[in-house]
Amino acid sequence: MSILKVSQLQPLPGYILVEPAKMEKQTASGIYLPDSHDEKPQYGKVIAVGGSTTVEGIEVKSPVKKGDQVIYKKWGGNEFKVGEIEYQFLKFEDVLATISSK
Repeated sequence: MSILKVSQLQPLPGYILVEPAKMEKQTASGIYLPDSHDEKPQYGKVIAVGGSTTVEGIEVKSPVKKGDQVIYKKWGGNEFKVGEIEYQFLKFEDVLATISSK
């Protein structure tokens, strides 16, 4: 089997694929954090968007589009590792906010 590439992944309806932001190695006050530091970022960039889904007979469209920066639930989604990066598959309702570029 060939090596999997993130560009080959297409989320199913109702899901989005997010590349989490890089973990900070240093705090604002200058303290360096060890690699075992567990606090993962809760925001990242949308890589791919699945189609709309139906919930209780109502069509639900994605609240975000490819390229958006989003904040998501701490315990939401499923991690999927490609290479060294752990991507997040999130349900539409796991997205809490978009981050404005302004």
